Amino acid sequence: MAEQGPRQEKAEKKEELFAKVLRLKDLVSYQEGTVASRMLINKKAGTITIFSFDENEGLSEHTAPYDALVTVVDGECEVWIAGETFRVREGESIVLPANKPHALSAVTRFKMVLTMIRE
Repeated sequence: MAEQGPRQEKAEKKEELFAKVLRLKDLVSYQEGTVASRMLINKKAGTITIFSFDENEGLSEHTAPYDALVTVVDGECEVWIAGETFRVREGESIVLPANKPHALSAVTRFKMVLTMIRE
């Protein structure tokens, strides 16, 4: 039996998510003092990634060339888009427009799904 390399193990781990009912917030754990992530789908057309943010963690202001949808699945965060602040809670979503500066910060520990659509 041939030994598996990291690439094959990663592909098999991803496939174990296919054709199953998933609780998105259970797919990534909180890690003290940091941000953790797990990519669920990575295609030419876009990506879906789930993130967990410990309290007081966030993403600094940046821009992206693609529209993105943030859906909070646990906790609460603040999102800044082009100078405007939004509070986003579990079960709520916000669209991050392409080429607009944005950032986010944990109000409490929170988890989000980031869906990025590439053009």
